Amino acid sequence: QRRVYRTTTHVPQELGQIMDSETFEKSRLYQLDKSTFSFWSGLYSEVESTMILLCGGIPFLWKLSGQISGRAGFGPEYEIVQSLVFLLLATLFSALTGLPWSLYNTFVIEEKHGFNQQTLGFFFKDAIKKFVVTQCILLPVTSLLLYIIKIGGDYFFIYAWLFTLVVSLVLVTIYADYIAPLFDKFIPLPEGELKQQIETMAKSIDFPLTKVYVVEGSKRSSHSNAYFYGFFKNKRIVLFDTLLEDYSALNKEPAEGEDGENEETKSKTKNKKQGCKNEEVLAVLGHELGHWKLGHTVKNIIISQMNSFLCFFLFAVLIGQKELFAAFGFYDTQPTLIGLMIIFQFIFSPYNEVLSFCLTVLSRRFEFQADAFAKELGKAKDLYSALIKLNKDNLGFPVSDWIFSMWHYSHPPLLERLQALKDAKQE
Repeated sequence: QRRVYRTTTHVPQELGQIMDSETFEKSRLYQLDKSTFSFWSGLYSEVESTMILLCGGIPFLWKLSGQISGRAGFGPEYEIVQSLVFLLLATLFSALTGLPWSLYNTFVIEEKHGFNQQTLGFFFKDAIKKFVVTQCILLPVTSLLLYIIKIGGDYFFIYAWLFTLVVSLVLVTIYADYIAPLFDKFIPLPEGELKQQIETMAKSIDFPLTKVYVVEGSKRSSHSNAYFYGFFKNKRIVLFDTLLEDYSALNKEPAEGEDGENEETKSKTKNKKQGCKNEEVLAVLGHELGHWKLGHTVKNIIISQMNSFLCFFLFAVLIGQKELFAAFGFYDTQPTLIGLMIIFQFIFSPYNEVLSFCLTVLSRRFEFQADAFAKELGKAKDLYSALIKLNKDNLGFPVSDWIFSMWHYSHPPLLERLQALKDAKQE
């Protein structure tokens, strides 16, 4: 794929009508930089993980956690307390070692190509907030999971799976209402033509829409997105302001007297309009609602939970194997949290790669189906132009090595999606 980025320097003939040479070159350089960063950060991650294993980093951190919890008055019999200390230290180590890479990605690569909208202060405040919120969720959930495994008896894997199912459903339910607003501002989409058209389209396919929000994604990045969430009769749609041509802060001139920068964000003057027109936004939403109407969301949840149950069952089979613990430096103890880490992170790694590939293939199939659904709604022409605009705004590179595309792309390549829409567009 890197060879494709390096050698494809001119717009291919089949792309001549949808992409100009300037945008093509910008997207090529952006993806080449991202590819280089991905290679080096991935290599570092592999080296770091290997050194941790070879040097006994996991048993060392477990022992350190025991010393810390012991000083707080919790002896070896309080395994769950020691596990939580271990988890806190491990996630803190991961956050600190990943920080330089995150900084480079945000303030060098994304900044260089015009996507970053953050100041350094906003970045660190955001990172600290994310870490704290993650711990507030991760530690209680992990402690309850470990407790269930401890007291569950022979069928603990069933109870553990049911617990994780409930937790995942609760998190999906509360995320956009209580967690996401901690990081981004959500405002109801103002009354007007766009909101009326969204409500009309939702009603036409019996989508139980209750609210439409606009999230100020432009304070963090100029990348755009849209999604819906909620269960049963309480569905909400969220649109990034960068998706909406009329609402994107990146399309607005700074007010008179402003220097274009405040404590949290930087306002950058654009030479071009970003985002989609109302008709194109509706087409994008038609695609997203197609995922709901065709049951893709439910199918993904079912697949995820079947996989989760299988993993917990295999965990129950393998957890008694002392050789697994010994291989990772645990000769005298077999902590449940360490068993979870060894089996889910290492033993299942090959299986997870195969599963990920199968889900990627399924995802591409779902995307084509959602495009076809939007076509049936009469949105083919607008979705066609919206896909071109979004690809341009996000500097997506439309030329791919077929093996790389097959393995990594959860969405079909742009040309394949456009070709599928082309006949209906012409009609």
